[in-house]
Amino acid sequence: MFSIRQLGAINRTYRHLSRYQRILRVLFKYGFSDLVDRLHIDQYLETGLQMINRKPREQLDRHSRPALLRMALEELGPTFIKLGQLLSTRPDFIPPEYLNELAKLQDSVPPFSYEEVRQIFQEECGSDPEEFFEYFDSTPLAAASIGQVHQARLTREQLTNGAGQCCDVVVKVQRPGIENLIAVDLEIVAHLARLMEEHLEEVQGHRPTAVVHEFARSLSREIDFTIELANIQRFARQFEKNSEIHVPEVYPLLSTERILVLERVDGIKASEVGKLKEQGYDLPLIARRGANLVMEQIFVHGFFHADPHPGNIFILPDNVPCFIDFGQMGRLSLKEREDFADLVLNLVAANESRVAAGVLKVTTRQGDPDQDALTRDIGDFMDRYLYLSLGELKAGKILQDLLELVSRHKLSLKPNLYLMLKALTTVEGVGLMLDPDIALINLARPFMKKIKVGQVKPSRLAQEFGETSTEYLALIRDLPREARSIISQLRRGKMKLEFEHRGLRPLEQSLERTSNRIAFAIVLAAQIIGSSLIIHSGIPPHWHGIPVVGLAGFLLAGVMGFWLLVSIIRHGKF
Repeated sequence: MFSIRQLGAINRTYRHLSRYQRILRVLFKYGFSDLVDRLHIDQYLETGLQMINRKPREQLDRHSRPALLRMALEELGPTFIKLGQLLSTRPDFIPPEYLNELAKLQDSVPPFSYEEVRQIFQEECGSDPEEFFEYFDSTPLAAASIGQVHQARLTREQLTNGAGQCCDVVVKVQRPGIENLIAVDLEIVAHLARLMEEHLEEVQGHRPTAVVHEFARSLSREIDFTIELANIQRFARQFEKNSEIHVPEVYPLLSTERILVLERVDGIKASEVGKLKEQGYDLPLIARRGANLVMEQIFVHGFFHADPHPGNIFILPDNVPCFIDFGQMGRLSLKEREDFADLVLNLVAANESRVAAGVLKVTTRQGDPDQDALTRDIGDFMDRYLYLSLGELKAGKILQDLLELVSRHKLSLKPNLYLMLKALTTVEGVGLMLDPDIALINLARPFMKKIKVGQVKPSRLAQEFGETSTEYLALIRDLPREARSIISQLRRGKMKLEFEHRGLRPLEQSLERTSNRIAFAIVLAAQIIGSSLIIHSGIPPHWHGIPVVGLAGFLLAGVMGFWLLVSIIRHGKF
């Protein structure tokens, strides 16, 4: 029988049965039936699996398994494309050959109709786009999985009412039904992640459910355009006195959760290197400015653009970068910035023991790692890179190798740091595209030293002393009450100790499956014995002299026996 936990999973599964079966069809289609079998999904969707279990098409055999995974995620739609893009930044979670393939995932889908755009405006603003704006282009400028962008022009009345200063704007409209689709997909992905933790030993240390939880949180923020609007406003305040960057103006009075109105930026994408050269832009200066701006976002403000790829950076006159698409933003506390800066500076100083201690500060873990082995591997890591020339050092490669080292010791970086590493690696790629001689590590060093100096400033030391003193005073104040509570529970005999058993779930499932089969076999044996007695006693009605009820019992027993045999063979247990 199923446990309460399993019944809850079944209820969630059957609530979205058609979408779940669609996902499984795609996995089978692209040759991932072995993964489905290892996850034991047949416990929840036995009937569904019988309908969709088929071999992948022969024409897919020429593709590598990572390429098949990329193709499957692209076919499954927005949620899975975003998940694949997240996994492409996690070398601790998936092998390198999958990283390179998932990095190719394209978030491009056909645009939705203008009638649907008009309906969204009616629901959000109570009027058609043509009534809301002086001009609204019904043909989208660009389309993606979350929404699409249209060009528009503000009316004079909107400008005079303080809506903004720029006449020409772009309007980002959320894709119809995307919120419900993502909610369903996230529920299914969460269920699959839990099954992975239960059945796949190789990923248990990486906690797939925690990865999915962080992914769900990030995606839910991305589809709410009011959050993106707030991100742009905060980003603009960070750089309001910096003339080397332009931040698009936003229009809060005209924006909602599903509609975002912002300034139209007329510039050249950073990816259009040839066009930048033709128009006389200073590419090394642009590369240096862009890298420094990302460093400032990360190490000074702790609030940064998490996806600064070339398509999200426009270059304006006077070599001024302009970031767009603020749906994915990263946040780092001062403590996280200080810990990471200490780690990097200790790496440069070749201090193995401090680097090992720094790695433990910026990671989470289950259990205690072997610190001697970790220190030894860090020494090998430093020998590989510290004696190269500055021009040979590539931050992206160093960070990827560091993540793989961390993964080997069953450690995981904190989620915010993954976004930071993704931003650094991406901006280095953009910088090298514009200037092959750029050295990101050299540009990062002043920012990290500034953080280091800030740790010993009198004001910072006074702040830390004050915070620590407050915590100790709170502890002293609460200690008598807590001690009294513990003594009272001991006196009444109500003190409880909780134990958490790990690794028993597979044994529990095995025993559950065994007991089900034994019960099935007992019923089968009873069926055979009962049918034999009926035939021996000659109870009517008869067919060619054989009791019909007994014959039917034997046929049913045969089907049951065959079903039990197939179930045993499918699970590889004889």
